[in-house]
Amino acid sequence: MEKSIRGRRILLIGGAGFIGHNLALYFKKHGADVFVVDGLSVNNLLYLHSTDLEIPGNRNLYINMINSRLKLLMDAGIPLHVEDARNYNELATVMTKIKPQVVIVLAAVSHANRSNKNPFDTFDHSIRTLENALDSARTRVEHFIYFSSSMVYGHFPSDGVTEEAPCDPIGIYGNLKLAGEQMVRAYNNTFDLPYTIIRPSALYGERCISRRVGQIFIENAVQGKEITITGDGNDQLDFTYIYDLVEGVRNVIENENSVNETFNMTYGESRMIRDMARLIDEHFPGIDIKYVPKDDLTPDRGTLLIDKARKLIDYSPEYPIEKGYVEYINWYKALYSSQGGNMFLP
Repeated sequence: MEKSIRGRRILLIGGAGFIGHNLALYFKKHGADVFVVDGLSVNNLLYLHSTDLEIPGNRNLYINMINSRLKLLMDAGIPLHVEDARNYNELATVMTKIKPQVVIVLAAVSHANRSNKNPFDTFDHSIRTLENALDSARTRVEHFIYFSSSMVYGHFPSDGVTEEAPCDPIGIYGNLKLAGEQMVRAYNNTFDLPYTIIRPSALYGERCISRRVGQIFIENAVQGKEITITGDGNDQLDFTYIYDLVEGVRNVIENENSVNETFNMTYGESRMIRDMARLIDEHFPGIDIKYVPKDDLTPDRGTLLIDKARKLIDYSPEYPIEKGYVEYINWYKALYSSQGGNMFLP
């Protein structure tokens, strides 16, 4: 049974982030009543303005991207509540005022390496915010959606993973995501809170500042810097363009078959990292590529099988890297050109 997203009151906690603002804009475009709660502190505006932190990449470029996100939200008429979701009373007050039908939790430290280096902050911004959201939602929300990660699986078998595969995560990030999944299921068991868990993988797309591999490749290439690949380039990831993901989340909201289910939500076909580097070389000829040893805390990954999402909610991704990553490259080129080649100046 399907129900339209139009007119649905949707709250995105952590909604000013990369995934969140893209979801918010997409939902609004399709007629939903969208609200965002975000403290702007995790990989966002306040973090980038912290002068005592060493920011990888280019601080000013990323500040401009964040400001662009916020302007897009404002121009679309999407209310932004700047609140810290770690504060239970603040979050509960906002949710009482908004009365959302759907709550989507994105608030987290969404980077495995950063999580392993600072477990306390990762726990604080991931598990604490999730618990507050669950408890605020348990008696008044029709659908609770939690963003987990492909990292919950740990090492993938060579033929890929289904949602029923055993989870054996490595490191802080994957284990906290798995703990979050268990908390969501516990609230369903205890309070009958309808939920959906989404496991994305290797996301990329416009206005991302998370320093994922695809972003780093393009930024280095635009500047004529060498590209560093961890491992021998044969490691595989299920690269997923942001527009496939937002379409999939819409399917989750509109289709009752998604309730109390867990879905892999990726392109559904892993590619070698050297395939992405090859696309960079096509668009930036002559770029040097260097290979460095792989981190022991990085699992061997591959394809997330998406047959379940295809069958139950008609999920149908359309962006292989030859299409999605090329669009991402062209977006960066246009941004670089529009700023006269100065977007990387300090």
